[in-house]
Amino acid sequence: MQVAAIQMTSAAGVAENLATAGQLLAEAAAAGARVAVLPENFAIMGRREADKLAVAELPGGGPIQDMLAQTAARLGLWIVAGTVPLRVAGESRVAAASLVYDAEGRQVARYDKIHLFDVDIPGRDEAYRESANNRPGDDVVVVDTPAGRLGLSVCYDVRFPELFRQMSAAGATWFTVPAAFTVPTGEAHWEVLLRARAIENLCAVVAAAQAGDHANGRATYGHSMIIDHWGRVLAVRPQQPGVVLANLDAAAQAEARQRFPALTHRRLGC
Repeated sequence: MQVAAIQMTSAAGVAENLATAGQLLAEAAAAGARVAVLPENFAIMGRREADKLAVAELPGGGPIQDMLAQTAARLGLWIVAGTVPLRVAGESRVAAASLVYDAEGRQVARYDKIHLFDVDIPGRDEAYRESANNRPGDDVVVVDTPAGRLGLSVCYDVRFPELFRQMSAAGATWFTVPAAFTVPTGEAHWEVLLRARAIENLCAVVAAAQAGDHANGRATYGHSMIIDHWGRVLAVRPQQPGVVLANLDAAAQAEARQRFPALTHRRLGC
């Protein structure tokens, strides 16, 4: 089953980003991908973090969601849409929602980012407070797709292995990690964290990243990659927008889980 990770350098304008995303999704579909993953904040990387509040949509409709549904149906492609800013009733903050659309354009799953990036980057005059404008989610989400049972996560979530263990226990065979990693944390931890989540759960990982310099002065690490259930990096794109493609081998994964049954040896719960 061929899957794709879309790498973008998202700008401050939604229309521009949607056009770029549409082109890259079409490229992925033309190359044979059945499922494609967009990065975190694919529709907007504003000059200020609060800019997403102005373009946030009600769940179920709006320019971003309509584009995703129409593109999925037109291309016959499943889309995991990084994060979309969705309004939350009674809240001034938005949900950072990873939305899944099937090949007919129907939204079949929604995961709201649970772990928010409230940190000061060590050794840098660089700080982030995602919780100022984002409301954290509460629910672990898995969904059946043509590439297997998918566990949804976003960016900073990758540092919390208990989330991935819960998704694995719920039957996940692969994970998506749309992200906008900073350069310092990306250089230090991005690949090792992704490979660890794959290895310890015998699950594939498809990580779609932001890459390069953005309007807000932020630089993101890129290195979108696809990793198999054994922790091998199948494909990677260091920088520049584009498409990363690889095949997920369900039969090889099933055999590995049978011959190396680490998931059945757990004694401390999820």
